[in-house]
Amino acid sequence: MKILIDTNILISAAYSRKSPVGQAFNKAVSNSVYECIICEQTIEEFWRIANRKFPEHISDFERFMAQALLLMEIVPVPTGIYPDEKEIRDLKDRPILRAAINANADILLTGDKDFIESTITTPQIMTAAEFIAL
Repeated sequence: MKILIDTNILISAAYSRKSPVGQAFNKAVSNSVYECIICEQTIEEFWRIANRKFPEHISDFERFMAQALLLMEIVPVPTGIYPDEKEIRDLKDRPILRAAINANADILLTGDKDFIESTITTPQIMTAAEFIAL
């Protein structure tokens, strides 16, 4: 099962691996049933948010990301428009959906309301709590 991990999951897991979101991340990357992927935009967004909101934790975030990237495959963000994109209100989130669809992800693991409140069914949009319960 292929899982694309969204930025907010990474940020929360980097901040606290013991939090429910951190536990969901740990479950995804440590279980051989799952193939975890991340897109280029997510990495850029991760660093932009980390530097802006958590400058005092940058060294911790660097260690986290160095380890995380060993456990995930980086997938490209296609430039073409996908029909399901219109379901996502935030234009900045649409490339993440494109990357998930292009990589044939089964699950998009996120806490982003734009994804959660959409009617997208492929990939399946899951919160950390839903993924832990899976």
